[in-house]
Amino acid sequence: MEYLQVVYAFFACLGGCLIFNVRGKELFFMPLGGAVGWLVYLLAAPFGSDIFQNFVGTVVLSVYAEVMARLRRKPATGYLLVALFPLVPGGGIYYTMEYCIAGNTDLFLETGLHTLGVAGVLALGVLLVSSVVRMFNRSGWYRETNCK
Repeated sequence: MEYLQVVYAFFACLGGCLIFNVRGKELFFMPLGGAVGWLVYLLAAPFGSDIFQNFVGTVVLSVYAEVMARLRRKPATGYLLVALFPLVPGGGIYYTMEYCIAGNTDLFLETGLHTLGVAGVLALGVLLVSSVVRMFNRSGWYRETNCK
């Protein structure tokens, strides 16, 4: 039942594609990245906290975005933007603001720092993969195809 969430992540990302006016075969490949990222997030559950799960999921979906960008000759940003939807800590942001408005300082700080940590590892995972790809591009080990 828990892995049914992967299907839900796919359809949530598909909705994001429709909002961003994505067309053609990308309506399948972009949401697939979100489903893959969420699957890895679920598979990483026994190995650490949700911050670790988010990091591993982000690294895998960033690699997916870079590979698909080369194969499909599209910018990797589109794949990343859509695929990150399931991992974004929307609930954490909501509860942080709720605790702030209610004046519950302890829960506000706890939830806010946790949400900031999750958002930070999302950025770190994308930055790590992007930097490695750029390093390989500049060294000549990896040939980037032109995105048209």
